[in-house]
Amino acid sequence: QVQLVESGGGLVQAGGSLRLSCAASGRTFRNYAMGWFRQAPGQEREFVAAINWSGGLTRYQDSVKGRFTISRDNAKTTAYLQMNSLKPEDTALYYCAADSTHPIIVTMSRYDYDYWGQGTQVTVSS
Repeated sequence: QVQLVESGGGLVQAGGSLRLSCAASGRTFRNYAMGWFRQAPGQEREFVAAINWSGGLTRYQDSVKGRFTISRDNAKTTAYLQMNSLKPEDTALYYCAADSTHPIIVTMSRYDYDYWGQGTQVTVSS
């Protein structure tokens, strides 16, 4: 199993940046693909970005392409989400998740992810 703890959320003005971190416990971090999802009040949890076990393959939701960058450091067992040019519509609770079934490819479906963090709030003011 793996436990995930997100950090780095906060309040930022539109156009600003934040870097989210997802610290994973355990020694098998490199066996998982990692994903970031977000959920705004009253809305479904949606895919944001994902990265495979090596970091060599990434995938993004169209609305964040060119603004967000997902990365990982397997030695530090941590995944990151660098968010630039933030918009008010990016406001949500952001979750990181681990997928043990598809470590080589990356998937967008939340149902493919086995483990979830508790979430970190990102609020973008206009």
